Amino acid sequence: MNVKSSTAAALQHHPRGIAVLGSTGSIGTNTLNVMAHLATQGQPFEVIGLAAASNWQKLAQQALEFKPKVAVLSQPAAATDLSELKKALAHTDIQVLTGDAAVAELARRDDVSVVAASVVGAAGLAPVLAAAEAGKWIALANKEALVVAGCLVMPLAEKYGATILPVDSEHSAIFQSLRSGESREIDRIILTASGGPFRSWPAEKMQTATVDEALNHPNWRMGPKITIDSATLMNKALEIVEAHWLFNLPAESIDVLVHPQSIIHSMIEFVDGSIIAQLGTPDMRTAIQYALTHPQRHQGCSSRLDWTKIKEMTFEQPDGRFPALDIGYEVIRRGGTSGAVANAANETANALFRDGKIKFGKIIEITSSILKKHLANGFVARPQLADLLAADAWARAEAAL
Repeated sequence: MNVKSSTAAALQHHPRGIAVLGSTGSIGTNTLNVMAHLATQGQPFEVIGLAAASNWQKLAQQALEFKPKVAVLSQPAAATDLSELKKALAHTDIQVLTGDAAVAELARRDDVSVVAASVVGAAGLAPVLAAAEAGKWIALANKEALVVAGCLVMPLAEKYGATILPVDSEHSAIFQSLRSGESREIDRIILTASGGPFRSWPAEKMQTATVDEALNHPNWRMGPKITIDSATLMNKALEIVEAHWLFNLPAESIDVLVHPQSIIHSMIEFVDGSIIAQLGTPDMRTAIQYALTHPQRHQGCSSRLDWTKIKEMTFEQPDGRFPALDIGYEVIRRGGTSGAVANAANETANALFRDGKIKFGKIIEITSSILKKHLANGFVARPQLADLLAADAWARAEAAL
């Protein structure tokens, strides 16, 4: 895990300049919520920049509340969106920028010490690379950056002294549990999964599930892309790959258990048989806050577990109805451009399903088929960034056919 105590100590000076990338999404909104809470605890952050893809109205609201120096609208949905954002912020000193390059530049700024990377999908790769190269403290919610380019991100972070702390609840749980031992003492890690809305559905019924049914997650409130990924368990496949890079573990040391109650967020089994787990309510703010304040803990804003109301904690092995997990293990074993292709194919198929163009059962079928095709012809074992971007573009084109 790429955490340096010197960096942690340096970040105890207040306030800390932060850039929130993907600020209008679920994780970004919760990050701002946590920051507002921490300010009441004497742990202030100075918001240097906010970045969103296309939701200029929510970005304007956030900018007026948190008063950043910069607001970036990277992908305006309409020609008037940027002008509307500028109009909404005209009476402020906030600089309004646009384009993906502006998001990466925000991550590099000298007055930014913490980058909250919560952009969804491969679009978050460029700013994560920029933050790593600039030696920033990265609160990483964008798992796709490691799935696509862990082979580039982690060496850059090591070279330039960047600190990467996980925001995904599962990886935060592993990171927190590691304080009870050392990496070399891990026998395996166990990532828990709720099982999503279709945990008890027969395979035939799942094939034709509707978008509304897939978005009806029983425990977590997330954005639509991630919620669909949770329904297919592709989100867990991506987390398997993320865990591989964060904790330097082989595929054989990463297991998945379905835990419908979502109380245990993940656990480590050490070589002596001891199992250390992190438990809590299914609230992303706990993991976000720890990523921002590590190694310290402060009074949290998440709800607490009521142990008197917990009647059971159950566990199941994921079964053949969820073949997405096999993709995650294959990506670890093959490495190279396989992660870029699997992620891009899934992102495209996920969007096609949400747009009503394919059935639910086709999402993983398409993703797996395109990955197999790539591994047979076009796979690059030791890719540069250009190779990863080319693989990403190829997979998107293939999935869109």
